[in-house]
Amino acid sequence: MTPRERPEYEHLRVLAEQDPDAFERRRHEIIESALVRVPEERRQRMRRLQWRIDQERLRCRTPLAACIALSRMMWDSVTGNHGLLEVLHKGSRVREGERCATVLPLDQQ
Repeated sequence: MTPRERPEYEHLRVLAEQDPDAFERRRHEIIESALVRVPEERRQRMRRLQWRIDQERLRCRTPLAACIALSRMMWDSVTGNHGLLEVLHKGSRVREGERCATVLPLDQQ
């Protein structure tokens, strides 16, 4: 999405306050337009992640509670079991069967 295509925060804020249904439709359109640009081999995984995000939002009673829940979800993906930190420290892959590249040594001159 180019900066010109990005929805303006103020417009979305007003839409959320005045017409929550229209805001949700627009939110869905924005997410869908981002998902279709994801490479095919990753798209299904991103759709599953978006589904999890949507379910967390539905479970929460307030927008603040949803924000906190999603923040926890994000931090779990960084610090939790098989999270980013573990992968970086151990050099292991996040998911079994995930492809990895061969690292070639660079000659010192």
